[in-house]
Amino acid sequence: MNNSNDLKDLAKLFLKLGIIGFGGPVAHIAMMQKEVVVEKKWLTDQEFLDLIGATNIIPGPNSTEMAIHIGRERAGWKGLIVAGLCFILPAVIITGTFAWLYKKYGQLPEIYPFIYGIKPAIIAIILGAVFPLAKKSVKTFRLAAVGVIVLICSFFKINEIGLMFGAGLLLLIIDYLQKNNVKRLNNLIFIGPLQFLLSDVYSLLNLKLFWIFLKVGAILYGSGYVLFAFLNTELVSKGIITRQELIDAIAVGQFTPGPVFSSVTFIGYQINGISGALVSTLAIFLPSFILVALTGPFVNKMRNSSTFSSFLNGVNVASIALIISVCITMGIDSITDWKTTLIACVSIAILFVFKKLNSAFVVIGGALLGYLLYFLT
Repeated sequence: MNNSNDLKDLAKLFLKLGIIGFGGPVAHIAMMQKEVVVEKKWLTDQEFLDLIGATNIIPGPNSTEMAIHIGRERAGWKGLIVAGLCFILPAVIITGTFAWLYKKYGQLPEIYPFIYGIKPAIIAIILGAVFPLAKKSVKTFRLAAVGVIVLICSFFKINEIGLMFGAGLLLLIIDYLQKNNVKRLNNLIFIGPLQFLLSDVYSLLNLKLFWIFLKVGAILYGSGYVLFAFLNTELVSKGIITRQELIDAIAVGQFTPGPVFSSVTFIGYQINGISGALVSTLAIFLPSFILVALTGPFVNKMRNSSTFSSFLNGVNVASIALIISVCITMGIDSITDWKTTLIACVSIAILFVFKKLNSAFVVIGGALLGYLLYFLT
């Protein structure tokens, strides 16, 4: 393959997804599945599932790490960097613009009528992606049973990473008992603490921001929404920002496209202007690039190992169950009246009838329909 063309294709795809990627990490992954599996056929359903499993067992923002994984699979380390940066940059630029408006005018522009329609449309996009992935991951009755158990447990707010590792270990144990044959486990990889040096051009405040967000990016598991609990502890409780500023940052992260982690761009700007925004953004995303670069090569080895393959199957089916759980929760929160029900039904019908339709048109259509219906009584 022409590596230069691959990089251009990756850049075009992930810039587009970074611009239209509303709805959080689950929606982003659904859009990626439609693009790279259904339309471009860069990956098979199984390969895509394995990458989902790989992102879920390392800390960091899931959808960003999926973009980085896909880039690495497609074009090596150059693809890893291009895909990750192109997915992140639109969100950072849009969030940075909102941060500037917020600091200058003290409030955010009113765009809720558009978000009103985008949210139910996103539900349709997730459903459109989760069905083929579920069919591929649930290969046996045993895997289906594990998936149902994880789905039920998720409604009781049990930790996501615990459910995924638990599902993987459960499948390992069952597989071991069936085979009754001891297999040697490959050595586990422990990633030691990473040390980074900052140039003197950064202030002490920026140095503090860098270490705070580097720590969060390196240890945070689960979806980006868990980020806000960490930020409350690291920033609000220590008096670095107010709770209102955190709430407004959450709002920006939810109604802008791209990774939810771009909220830290907003926060960094409020604390120390442009330099604070840049340092915070670099710190929160840097661990994802490093972790994917280190773990990516082992995904295929895990799939080819009979022992780790069982574990990966368990993680994969747990990941699908958690996506369905998030989809149900989003549906309860987003589909609240006849107007949002209509938008969701129209979006689902369009996606299942026009299977090759780009997700961007569904997002745009949902936004316009939401704007038109929002003001109706």
